[in-house]
Amino acid sequence: MRIALVSMPWHLLATPSLPLGILQVQTDQCRSRHEVRSHFLNLRWAEYLYEVTDGAITPHDYDYVANIGVWHGMGDWVFTSALYGTPHWRRERFRAHLAENSLDPGKSEVMAEHAADFITMLAREIVATGPDVIGFSSTFQQNVPSLAMARSIKELAPDIPVLFGGGNCDAPMGPALQRNFPFVDYVISGEAERSYVQFIDHLDGVLPVEEVSGLSWSTKDGATVTNPPRAPQPMNEVPCPDYDSYFSTLEKSPIRSLVKPTLLYEAARGCWWGEKHTCTFCGLNGLTMKYRSRSPDQVRLHLQALVERHRILDIVAVDNILDMDYLRTLLPELAAADMDLNFYYEVKSNLGEADIAMLRSAGLVHIQPGIENLSSDVLKIMNKGVHATQNIRLLRMCEESDVTVDWNYLYGFPGEREDHYTTVVDQLPALVHLQPPAGAVRILLERYSPYFQRPELGFLRRRPAALYDHVYDLPEAELHDLVYQFDTPAMGIGDTAATRLRMAIETWHDGYAGSSLVLHHDGQESPVLVDRRVGWPTCEIRLETGAQAAAYEVLRTPRNPRALRERLAAQGHDREAAEIGSWLGAWKDQGLVFEEGGRFVALATNRPSIKRDAHAGAQPYASQEVPDGGR
Repeated sequence: MRIALVSMPWHLLATPSLPLGILQVQTDQCRSRHEVRSHFLNLRWAEYLYEVTDGAITPHDYDYVANIGVWHGMGDWVFTSALYGTPHWRRERFRAHLAENSLDPGKSEVMAEHAADFITMLAREIVATGPDVIGFSSTFQQNVPSLAMARSIKELAPDIPVLFGGGNCDAPMGPALQRNFPFVDYVISGEAERSYVQFIDHLDGVLPVEEVSGLSWSTKDGATVTNPPRAPQPMNEVPCPDYDSYFSTLEKSPIRSLVKPTLLYEAARGCWWGEKHTCTFCGLNGLTMKYRSRSPDQVRLHLQALVERHRILDIVAVDNILDMDYLRTLLPELAAADMDLNFYYEVKSNLGEADIAMLRSAGLVHIQPGIENLSSDVLKIMNKGVHATQNIRLLRMCEESDVTVDWNYLYGFPGEREDHYTTVVDQLPALVHLQPPAGAVRILLERYSPYFQRPELGFLRRRPAALYDHVYDLPEAELHDLVYQFDTPAMGIGDTAATRLRMAIETWHDGYAGSSLVLHHDGQESPVLVDRRVGWPTCEIRLETGAQAAAYEVLRTPRNPRALRERLAAQGHDREAAEIGSWLGAWKDQGLVFEEGGRFVALATNRPSIKRDAHAGAQPYASQEVPDGGR
């Protein structure tokens, strides 16, 4: 058979499709030999817009819709006119939604004028290649573009089977897609490496449709049937992706000079923390929380092969969390290999100094540590399993090691109070030399999250998010099964406290690049704190006694006053509690320590850092790629 695999907008231009790369290899597991052709229509769409507008719409404009518009259905709306056959479909609702959220539409409306012609042209092109089956990978804003293309293909060639899979197709979303859009013949829900092979074998006549795991399909009377899923697949059985087709397509593209490609890699699926204590707001793992990771040797071999083949050192791991065993197995091997990688990884925030040093030496220089908040009470509500001062310590260590940190300050949790934020916001000016969050964001209610699965946790009332009103023409009951985001009454802090938080973070952003607070040891007994933070007096503060210097050093790890006194006594610096309390009070007033929940942590770094624009393109608590890359 001839198999066409399609990646539609708004997959990022700079990254190959991990699902298509995996399925390209996985096809070899089918009982017969088949020809696979991948179509990167995200690249074709960017090329098309660039050409038909004489360069007025650039890949930068594409990226704006892909990265910023994802939270407002912007990219999906662009293709609604092609899906529904109506120019300017619900344009006024779209405009009203963006205005209500103070969001610039970018060039989305101009793009929408060209969507229908693009779909028609590319549908003809794909059909002309003579495929026996066409598969779409759909995640985030790829749903409506994929549906529009599937509909157009079916109008041209109604006998070609159309298959959907990907993050947008987890149950019950996948079955809802299949029953509401009759031009979608089949949908695979969940991890697809095995199911895809079974499906192709079914089309090849060697396996009954009922035996394709996780497949939604229609009976002769039109009823949707969804087969049971299989158990999650061990990661060592998931092949290294084949990206040759993407890079071949990119090299021939007229926008090649405007795209800096980055490799995607998947070493693990699920979340080892979530297996024990799922973060209350997080729905990223769908129904496959079970944590599985590749062997260190397999990861190293895959990375070496990808880097050598494509001559690219920038890599984004789509894992939800780093396997902690890699700190003593994989990462030392990567450090020893000296590959000069620029690796992006999601980690947990309770790492130590040796851990951060190992990340840096192995090339993991850009991390998303899930900091989320700086109140221990709110972190407890989230089920994060860390103290706020551990988050501060991580920011300080990353500043010292020149590791870029992506994070967002989340609020809006049931049970949080304004006083959880007041004491933190009062201290944010002291953090101006550390990397700020990308912004402050009220949490969304996501499908699969504990908040969604258990309304008694606080979000009793919910409806499909308003953004879907300008994306889908379906009854609310069907939308409830189809969509990922839901609107609820606001919980937690009110607008006044949220505005104060956002303004404090904006001030933090403005001052970060020009700020430093460094502890210098100048060879004398007393170290000096050199303060060059924006908003603070330029000064040098000498820690006058050996006990003070020892205390500040001990506070590189968060401690309460009692633990600090005990540690000092063990070092030969026995001091009264009142004296230590006076030091801590003075240091807090000077912004030299951060205090939260009775614990203190030192804020001065042990060396100046390389300041950089750490948050260009940072996204509110989600990634354009999700784990389960073969889905």
